[in-house]
Amino acid sequence: MSAHGEFVFVGCYTGETGGEGEGIALLRRDPGTGDLIRIGVAARTPSPSFLAQHPHLSVLYAVNELTAGTVSAFAVGEDASLTGLAVRSTGGADPCHLAVTADGRHLVVANYSSGSVSVHPLDDAGVPGERSDLLDLDGRGPVEDRQEGPHAHMVSPDPNGQGVLVVDLGSDRVWRARLDPHTGRLTAQPPLVVAAPGTGPRHLLRSADGALLLVGELAADLSWWRPAADGSLQRVGRVPASTTTAQNFPSEITSGRDGRFVYVGNRGPDTVSAFAWDGEAATLVAEVPTGGEWPRHIALLSEHLYVANERSHNVTVFRIDPDTGVPTAQGDPVAEPSPTCLLRWNAVPIKN
Repeated sequence: MSAHGEFVFVGCYTGETGGEGEGIALLRRDPGTGDLIRIGVAARTPSPSFLAQHPHLSVLYAVNELTAGTVSAFAVGEDASLTGLAVRSTGGADPCHLAVTADGRHLVVANYSSGSVSVHPLDDAGVPGERSDLLDLDGRGPVEDRQEGPHAHMVSPDPNGQGVLVVDLGSDRVWRARLDPHTGRLTAQPPLVVAAPGTGPRHLLRSADGALLLVGELAADLSWWRPAADGSLQRVGRVPASTTTAQNFPSEITSGRDGRFVYVGNRGPDTVSAFAWDGEAATLVAEVPTGGEWPRHIALLSEHLYVANERSHNVTVFRIDPDTGVPTAQGDPVAEPSPTCLLRWNAVPIKN
């Protein structure tokens, strides 16, 4: 952690995929005011569109969203400098999301275009090895130009076990798989969620009370799910992600630590919707313009919400009212080319 604040890494699209970014950028955040200052490019790597942190080590991971997909790992210095550790093939096309298992032993990656999930064992230093498995998904949906086959859009390891959830935009499902911690192999299981045809699930959020909240990119909705008798989840509620009539492709979903409010980014309307969540229903309390175009990613850091506006090439800042949950724009946008992901760097405690 910096004596003058904390760090935020920014993923982006680079020229290899039509973007204007140069690699993983670094911002400094003032924890008190929430203001951001751009420091520069921390690592030049192609289209690092999503980022993740090792739970126990100072290691940063980035997908490289290319036709021949790869994942890159970096050691993070005390000043947030990045040193390359390894680049590994994901065995699929256009990886768009990744996550580290809770025990820190494996990295899982969602290959969007090829509809598969790769697994990479991590050594004691957090360096990823070659793939230990590649799980191919199956299925399609009714939206011909978006659901002609499976499209893995998010991987979510169980925070307390060996399960992995895979959000599949192409088949309208959230798949379950079990990861063997010794072999690094995935065993596919029946889907946890079977969404309405044409939903296009994109990202999910696990609530503290056991519900699963799901953003549908194609149906432009927010739905929530609870356990059914057969062990799957059933939908118990649904609301539009935006009140506007413009075509909407929701992107990210996030919430605060207390779980009282949930936020969804809306591409098209270019807004963020704030919902009050009481464990039974999500109720819209506000929808605010993002101050940019195409909010690809949002991140809630303490009492501030940050929006990565991909097409207007900026990051905007909002202060969250702790009582109402309503975001209010704060300060000027920070210029950042083709931003797609925001990751606050949590300093790893030094062990004596």
